[in-house]
Amino acid sequence: QVQLVESGGGLVQAGGSLRLSCAASGSISRINDMGWYRQAPGKQRELVAEITRGGSTNYTDSVKGRFTISRDNTRNTVYLQMNSLKPEDTAVYYCNAEVIAAITGTYWGQGTQVTVSS
Repeated sequence: QVQLVESGGGLVQAGGSLRLSCAASGSISRINDMGWYRQAPGKQRELVAEITRGGSTNYTDSVKGRFTISRDNTRNTVYLQMNSLKPEDTAVYYCNAEVIAAITGTYWGQGTQVTVSS
């Protein structure tokens, strides 16, 4: 069974930084695309950033220039470096991954809370 476990969330003041990590474990043959999503209270879950196995990236406009997604394929881990954080970045952040495994599909982490105070 595949599991994704996030870490690195917390409370930070506006202008500060956080680094999120998401490690996939289990009987994994290969991980293709990985990504970070977020969901603020009363809002729909939205894509923040995504990265292909080869390292190509895509960001939602509101985080461009402030957030950086990266991955370590040897560790089945994806990261999200978040700089210049704003109160509107407050949300639960979820990672996901397209996993080739005994049960191939899209897997999600449990979520980690990021709170940015003004």
